[in-house]
Amino acid sequence: MSTLQTTHETTPERTPETTHESTLTSHIKRGELVAGMNFHQRVWAMTARIPAGRVTTYAAVAAALGSRGARAVGQALNRNPYAPAVPCHRVVGSDGRLTGFAGGLAKKRDLLAEEGVGFNAAGRVALADYAWDFK
Repeated sequence: MSTLQTTHETTPERTPETTHESTLTSHIKRGELVAGMNFHQRVWAMTARIPAGRVTTYAAVAAALGSRGARAVGQALNRNPYAPAVPCHRVVGSDGRLTGFAGGLAKKRDLLAEEGVGFNAAGRVALADYAWDFK
């Protein structure tokens, strides 16, 4: 058997489905919205746009997508398969409160603090100083 045949046999076949999935993943991680994305994928793509040291709210992500479904955004981020490339820890409650993070709220706070995000005396993100606007 030649080297070429051996390499061919061990290389996974790229089907249109896996190619599409790979391309979709690339778009999500780059924060690009493309036709054919479902709501969760659109949430993940928007979240990928939030730079380190900034935060946004679940409601702001929903609004940027033309929705009022802040809870639906939270559900999508709870299922985020792309962390840390899609930084769901940068999404907080509308009052700056840390909510819902698979790694625990202490971890979410630590990640934000490492990025330079400040907190007020109540332990909430100082949204006036660190809020990210999708516009």
